[in-house]
Amino acid sequence: MKIAGSYTLPVTPQRAYELLQDPEVLARCMPGTERLAKIGPDEYEMKMKMVISAVQGLFAGKVRIADQKPPEQFRLIVEGSGKVGFMRGDGLLTLSSASATTEVHYEGEVHVGGVIAGVGQRLLDTTAKIVIRKFFEKLAESAGQVVEAVAAPSSTPSPATPASDSN
Repeated sequence: MKIAGSYTLPVTPQRAYELLQDPEVLARCMPGTERLAKIGPDEYEMKMKMVISAVQGLFAGKVRIADQKPPEQFRLIVEGSGKVGFMRGDGLLTLSSASATTEVHYEGEVHVGGVIAGVGQRLLDTTAKIVIRKFFEKLAESAGQVVEAVAAPSSTPSPATPASDSN
């Protein structure tokens, strides 16, 4: 499934970039994250609890930051797996100055497989929107401010995304 949207954070682009690179901040802001620990340059080990409808489970995986152009953009690459399936995501975050705030645009693609993929595209879309909204709300709180949604997060099915995968 494809995801895209934007949020306005009430901080400068430099500060927004720093917050988005801080593993402690990210661990606090990503819903379900139990652990985010640095294991190499721009690479982190992650443990996360995911709940979608009646399907829930622990995921272990990695988060990698790539293609960095501070304070304008970077790419997040996420991979995780657990007893209920797997997920892989790749997204580009672009930051631009908007007065005394920062506009964060994101677009990417997420692939899920296993039992978790069986909950259906609509439920996955809804869950993705909620997780992204909660992430940006907590990120704004971490900056000591309130976040304003500029555009509702949107997700659309990707023709290449399988409904389920036996891996």
